[in-house]
Amino acid sequence: MANFFDQLLNVDGRRLKQIEKKIKPVLALADQYSAMSDEQLQAETPRLKQKLAEGATLDDILPEAFATAREACKRVIGEYPYPVQLMGAAVMQGGDIAEMKTGEGKTLTSVMAVYLNALEGKGVHVITVNEYLSERDSQWMGQIHRFLGLTVGLNKRSMSPAQKRAAYACDITYTTNSELGFDYLRDNMVTRAQDRVLRGLNFALVDEVDSILIDESRTPLIISGGMKQTANLYLQADRFVKSLKEQKMEDDKVIEPGEYEIDVKGRTVQLTERGVAKAEKVFRIDNLYNLEHTQLLHRINQALKANYIMAKDVDYVADTANDEIDIVDPNTGRLMKGREWSDGLHQAVCAKEGISIRQETTVLATITYQNFFRLYNKLAGMTGTAKTEEEEFREIYNMLVYEIPTNKPVIRKDYPDAVYGTKKAKFEALVNEVIERHEKGQPVLVGTIAVETSELISGMLKEKHIPHEVLNAKNNAREAEIIAKAGQKNAVTIATNMAGRGTDIKLGEGVRELGGLCVLGSERHESRRIDNQLRGRSGRQGDPGESRFYVSVQDDLMVRFGSERLESLFKSLGDEAVESKTITNAISSAQKRVEGVNFDARKTLLQYDDVLRQQREVMYDQRNFILDNEDVHSIIQQMFSRVISDTVGAYVDPESRSGELHIPELLEALNKLGFRDLITEADLKGKTAEEASALINDRAWKNYDEKIDPVRPQIRQFEREMSLKVIDRAWVNHIDTMSKLRDGIGLRSYAQDNPLQAYVSEGYQLFQNMMHDIAQEIVAYCMNLKVVVRQPDTKQA
Repeated sequence: MANFFDQLLNVDGRRLKQIEKKIKPVLALADQYSAMSDEQLQAETPRLKQKLAEGATLDDILPEAFATAREACKRVIGEYPYPVQLMGAAVMQGGDIAEMKTGEGKTLTSVMAVYLNALEGKGVHVITVNEYLSERDSQWMGQIHRFLGLTVGLNKRSMSPAQKRAAYACDITYTTNSELGFDYLRDNMVTRAQDRVLRGLNFALVDEVDSILIDESRTPLIISGGMKQTANLYLQADRFVKSLKEQKMEDDKVIEPGEYEIDVKGRTVQLTERGVAKAEKVFRIDNLYNLEHTQLLHRINQALKANYIMAKDVDYVADTANDEIDIVDPNTGRLMKGREWSDGLHQAVCAKEGISIRQETTVLATITYQNFFRLYNKLAGMTGTAKTEEEEFREIYNMLVYEIPTNKPVIRKDYPDAVYGTKKAKFEALVNEVIERHEKGQPVLVGTIAVETSELISGMLKEKHIPHEVLNAKNNAREAEIIAKAGQKNAVTIATNMAGRGTDIKLGEGVRELGGLCVLGSERHESRRIDNQLRGRSGRQGDPGESRFYVSVQDDLMVRFGSERLESLFKSLGDEAVESKTITNAISSAQKRVEGVNFDARKTLLQYDDVLRQQREVMYDQRNFILDNEDVHSIIQQMFSRVISDTVGAYVDPESRSGELHIPELLEALNKLGFRDLITEADLKGKTAEEASALINDRAWKNYDEKIDPVRPQIRQFEREMSLKVIDRAWVNHIDTMSKLRDGIGLRSYAQDNPLQAYVSEGYQLFQNMMHDIAQEIVAYCMNLKVVVRQPDTKQA
């Protein structure tokens, strides 16, 4: 039995052995390829392409392709990929995730997998978390690919459609996840086939795969347009909630009555009975929960959230100079320029901070990252931290996580967390350790979760006259310069999570002897991966280093998910630090609980979006057919048949065994569609529904076909444009309706209904109704179309 479990638990080891086996032939080819001239090495690209054309698979040519790219790396940038990097590349070629520790050269690892897949000529997308990294990698790694005869493109937000089209037409395209997603949505809104920029979704290699496919997947991509005049409603709601008093609770008992109540663990806020009564008095209404006051209640709830849950310099930065609110990415600490919270929350935060309120917009197109990336034929990724989320990667993306060994052993010392009873004691101890390390010359990186915390620690160091740099969302323009100096002697750097990804801190002279870079975390993040990213800034490529996290039981993570027992324990201990396994386990347990809650949230979002995904695929397929075909006359003929069949079916007498028709009502409905004078009561007498449908269809189609005959060549363009306009307008309204249905569906659980099942069945019915309405509108357009043939002017001689 023990052996069985040993084998079971050693699955990872067996998987790695298979990868090692895969790269042995690559290592065996090293001498042969290093003996080649540049011209011979470059000739490998057309030769390998030819092998693929003759039926070889990518795995068949993997050893030669990897050996070619590996040798090119050495010649072009002077770096020769290690065997462990070849292992990482082989994992990615298999459509899985390579977890490689910081400093192990993930960017260089990607070159082999990218080169191999680019040989197919179907396009490879290398996806990074920001444009700085896309630009850097397209130049740095791009020179290797160009040397080997492949084309490399860079896709940026500021580019024109023509520039984007050229970038996507390359063998390899470097881009960010958000810009790629928006390009996909925009491509499905164009009215001419030649305006699309993408050329299919073949292979995506995602850098920092956990950040993009997990952290960012809670936020769907949304393209908005049109304006709703709602600014005053937000200002009124904001004024109202600012006049309210908080209800204080202790042990589930009210100790101080108030008008709103905050649930710290759930990060929610709601009106109490007193608050509801005050709202009804202020807004002069009888019942706040009446259907007609839904919009007002929604605005009040968003204003409550903006004022009492969303924190300035934590969740967002108020940029008064540019009169805008910038969202702070909770996982990277970077500003998400141009992004807005949906559902009116952004407008509510603007009202709170006195920023001009941009009008709310209608959702024109939307997709989640999960569903977008699942459109690719093959998806692979690399990161320093993914193992903790392997279950989610496997369940949602069908990807395994392989932990690739380091090239040199990690010798960094990770000390146990120092835990304090209060935030004040924690920050004082943290600052004292910074001073102590600084005095001996060791560089220190202090990691914080929020802009606010980085500024607080900066203020404390200023009082102690310790020179330091601050890297957060407010001064990210100097990021490269600050990071370049962070590993030098005496350097003290305070950084938000921005310093956690895509940054490589190199040690200055004499720093190794002082113990390397010391990383101090000011609190634990909700996700263990983010903590590991911060730790990983130190101890790269066998360098020495140290790390420690400073935690207090008053930190948000512990307040929301920690145990109340811990707080009472610390009250008796005072301000002394505690290092104990019980407390470290409690912290890990809190993080696991948050990760579980977040996984459930992402899973639920995906389940709801799957309903829209199926509908989106049907709509986009229909749009693409119209765009790609000059003649859509046959589609319109199908719509005639469907509309007439549905209309006739609606007027069959349900009590009649023979299926008699309600002829007067049917004729009235047909007249509204534009079928005037085509059918009489006598024509339909004694006919079954099928016979009536066939007769009406023949006459209606013949009438339309003859009407357009004189202008048939010109009518093709009209039919295409008219169909697209009707489809697009209906789809936008449908997305808006589905969004409202999704917002309110949770209330069904109070009626013992399953909200997801209700959403699926009602969403299906709404979609069927929309498809019927589209067909009906297009048929009505065609039947009411007036064709005027202008005779050419004839001048008498």
